[in-house]
Amino acid sequence: MLAAVFRGPGELDVTEVPTPEAGPGEILVKVGANTVCGTDVRILRGEKTRGIARDFILGHEFAGHVAEVGRGVEGYEVGSPVVMAPAMACLRCHYCKRGMENVCVNKKIVGNVVDGGLAEYMRVPAEAVAAGNLFVARKDMPPEHLALAEPLACCVNGLGNYRVELDDTVLILGAGPIGLFHLQLALLSGAGKVIVSNPSEDRREFATELGAHVVVDPTTEDLAEAVAEHTDGIGADVAVICIGIPGLVNDAMLMVRKGGRVNVFAGLAGAGRSEVEANLIHYNEIVVTGASDSKRENYDTALRLIESGRVAVERMVTHRFPLSEAVEAIEKSASGEGIKVAVMP
Repeated sequence: MLAAVFRGPGELDVTEVPTPEAGPGEILVKVGANTVCGTDVRILRGEKTRGIARDFILGHEFAGHVAEVGRGVEGYEVGSPVVMAPAMACLRCHYCKRGMENVCVNKKIVGNVVDGGLAEYMRVPAEAVAAGNLFVARKDMPPEHLALAEPLACCVNGLGNYRVELDDTVLILGAGPIGLFHLQLALLSGAGKVIVSNPSEDRREFATELGAHVVVDPTTEDLAEAVAEHTDGIGADVAVICIGIPGLVNDAMLMVRKGGRVNVFAGLAGAGRSEVEANLIHYNEIVVTGASDSKRENYDTALRLIESGRVAVERMVTHRFPLSEAVEAIEKSASGEGIKVAVMP
């Protein structure tokens, strides 16, 4: 079969490899689509190295159909549409036992150390099948739409950390795929007003179409003034940082109200350091949270939101590439053009 094999920074080898088979407890999935994530870009660039192997198949946002069911597996049928939560937690460590499997110290991630979805077929390990990481979709939707359950699940996890209460004003910093998901989740949670900041006119227009009440171009407008104007000078209740620019952390704390909530959702560029005015946290009692990966329950929620149409995904996939052009697909994603890029084996 054809697969995109990561050899090391800057090296993605689209080549023929043996087609896997489903062993005992395993499931073989015929991949229909694998959407490209910013993490894939960072891995290929060599910017993300922790927990990353070499000579493995890249890709963790995928959907397809069951091609083969291994001995001893129940609850799956050949031909069923499926998606997979890629983080395989140990379910035994300190964090797993406390409901924090997303930060499991022993987790293995598909597309990082386990062969992923940038291939014609993907073998789901027995431990992932047994743990329920593989979900059967209730609707046989286009695979590139179902694949978006993975990034949406991460956003659902983040929402649980920063919370949106009825009539809150929510500030979304960045209108890439992640920011657009947080926008929709904020609206579903009852936000009274959502302000979205992004330099791209196309993305601001898309945010407006998805329900953003206010959109701001931070390169030509004073974002802090815009937030103050639309909150009677009080500040937003919540700010979600959806792009990895270190300076946005302090900016966000300046634009939320006293007692406001800031979520550092995006991983920060470079060393990940950000200089902040800690007294803003102290005197204004600001709550700062992060978000890392997702739990299986978040993935289940995300899948149902997509299947029901409550989160719109149809127009988010703006570019499609064949598997033979996986490198070009990742480059297109890195360019910032469009919204989401899908590789269709």
